[in-house]
Amino acid sequence: MNDLGRILIGIGLLLLVCGAVVLLAGRLGLPLGRLPGDITWRGKHTTVYFPLGSSILISVVLSLVFWLLSSLRR
Repeated sequence: MNDLGRILIGIGLLLLVCGAVVLLAGRLGLPLGRLPGDITWRGKHTTVYFPLGSSILISVVLSLVFWLLSSLRR
């Protein structure tokens, strides 16, 4: 049970950091969510939003960060 508790605390801290980064990005005026490639469809009563461009950018940045961290640990 101790391992499960540590994993849950780690996931919670990771979510906290991710939330802080999103809030900071919003205050700095970064265009996440409004990049070219982000798909928005507005109907009469519904709106469908798929942030494809933002997802790709975040994926590339996280891949580079994890690659750098793994190369530093060797």
